[in-house]
Amino acid sequence: MSDPAKEGDEGSGAAVPSKPRPGLHVVATPIGNAADLTLRALSVLGGVDAIVCEDTRVTRRLLAIHGIDRPLLTYHEHNAARMRPVLLDRLRQGQSLALVTDAGTPLVSDPGYKLVREAVAEGLPVTTLPGPSAPLAALVLSGLPTDRFLFAGFLPAKAAARAAALAELKSVRATLVLFESAQRLPETLAQAAELLGPREAAVARELTKLYEEVRRGPLDTLAAHY
Repeated sequence: MSDPAKEGDEGSGAAVPSKPRPGLHVVATPIGNAADLTLRALSVLGGVDAIVCEDTRVTRRLLAIHGIDRPLLTYHEHNAARMRPVLLDRLRQGQSLALVTDAGTPLVSDPGYKLVREAVAEGLPVTTLPGPSAPLAALVLSGLPTDRFLFAGFLPAKAAARAAALAELKSVRATLVLFESAQRLPETLAQAAELLGPREAAVARELTKLYEEVRRGPLDTLAAHY
């Protein structure tokens, strides 16, 4: 009989840590509420040889909440080129590694895709444990059409480059999902209202947290508010 606690067994509902299969496990982590970590993620994070993360302080706090203690390896934009060969070598040796980001689904606006790309190119096992995602959470709360959408990440910081990016997005026939810092939000909304017109929009912040807020309305109205 197979072990029902093995990672990947459908419907087991088990969060008991067990040795995951060798390979790279791309694990989504909460974007604000620690309770959003899935049972399967708990099992895998508790059983892998090491967890690959952006910031050990952030990941260690999450693991401590759930009583998990595993070796941590850092992988971020500043050390990615140096760390990728190290991580790939561990995968070649048959280790199981979990790749996490500070919050949400890895590879979305972070360098994890290069690690996945090279692992796939070598035929090394890669799997994903789906879960929280800030762009999708914002989209489903926005009240905007969800049948077609484009996630465009962060717009450029400089006004001229941001205007060019917005002009390029103007012709996209889909809901646009963007990231923006609180400091630049007023300027970006004003510029978007000028270039995109009074199209319906939403600003989502503190998603899944105590002070979650979604403000909806035409771009020019949102720009005036902020």
